[in-house]
Amino acid sequence: QVQLVESGGRLVRAGDSLRLTCAASGYPSGSLAMGWFRQAPGKVREFVAAITWSGSGKTYTDSVKGRFTISRDNTKNTMYLQMISLKPEDTAVYYCAAGSSIFAVQSKTRIDYWGQGTQVTVSS
Repeated sequence: QVQLVESGGRLVRAGDSLRLTCAASGYPSGSLAMGWFRQAPGKVREFVAAITWSGSGKTYTDSVKGRFTISRDNTKNTMYLQMISLKPEDTAVYYCAAGSSIFAVQSKTRIDYWGQGTQVTVSS
């Protein structure tokens, strides 16, 4: 049974930093690309960042470039999203995802697994 479990979301102030964690179980995480998505109330789920299975390739949506950093540790089957300079518009439920390639994850054309999400709230 494959599971992705996010953690680390909480209420923070604008300008603060936060690190999200996605723990994977049930499959060798080194075999799949992974990524982060977010969904604000009343909005569609949007792509945030993705990383290749090796960790050497990364991609970000423009609004988080320079502020968010995606990484993974395959020895721990864990992926991270380090967020700095948080803004109120970053408020959303953040979801972890895994798929066949970084392009499939980014485009949502093939997401094999989703986590349940973790709430990030940024107050102004």
